[in-house]
Amino acid sequence: MSKRLKEAKTKVDREKLYSLAEAIKLLKETSTVKFDASVEVHLRLGIDPKKTDQAVRASFVLPNGCGKTKKIAAFVTPDKEKDARAAGADIVGGKDLIEKIKKDGKCDFEVAIAVPEIMRDLSAIAKTLGQKGLMPNPKTGTVTADVKRAIEEIKKGKVDFKSDDGGNIHIMAGKVSFSEANLKENISAFLDTVKKVKPDSVKGTYLESMVISSSMGPGIKVQL
Repeated sequence: MSKRLKEAKTKVDREKLYSLAEAIKLLKETSTVKFDASVEVHLRLGIDPKKTDQAVRASFVLPNGCGKTKKIAAFVTPDKEKDARAAGADIVGGKDLIEKIKKDGKCDFEVAIAVPEIMRDLSAIAKTLGQKGLMPNPKTGTVTADVKRAIEEIKKGKVDFKSDDGGNIHIMAGKVSFSEANLKENISAFLDTVKKVKPDSVKGTYLESMVISSSMGPGIKVQL
């Protein structure tokens, strides 16, 4: 453990549950790296991750963005290429783009969006996209006829999340340089979304615990 992290940890009471406002203020104070660190949110849910009907998955737009612009590839039919480019897609194509990825296996993008008509052709590279977590999915709004809207939402800060094998959810909620108010608004929007998608079969405490931290900074427990 570095001297910097040891010093930052002394400022955090590991037994205390901080209010969200207190935790954000402390997070900023304990982020001492020389770059603009990401703000991470780790939420533990009272779900049974082995039961498929208790899996938690959703999408929402961070009110103040995430501080990072994602590189988007749009797999579209020729008539939608102009709209995709105008909305801000970084890579646009159809069968030609699919063929290129099939040949070289390179996916130089972070999000893939596709129109329904091209999904059958996309099956040729489904394995490649799937291994990188890039396969478009109707549940997350990345398979849609409204390509323009989907791209604009992602550029604004749309976040997809799903519970992992341990029943946890992890997201990036912004950057340390964001104002305390903007970080609080982003994290609150995340919590509201998670509450809305609570599976009907979950009994007992749904939101068990939450920790926020900056990249390479100490974890801070937040009162839910």
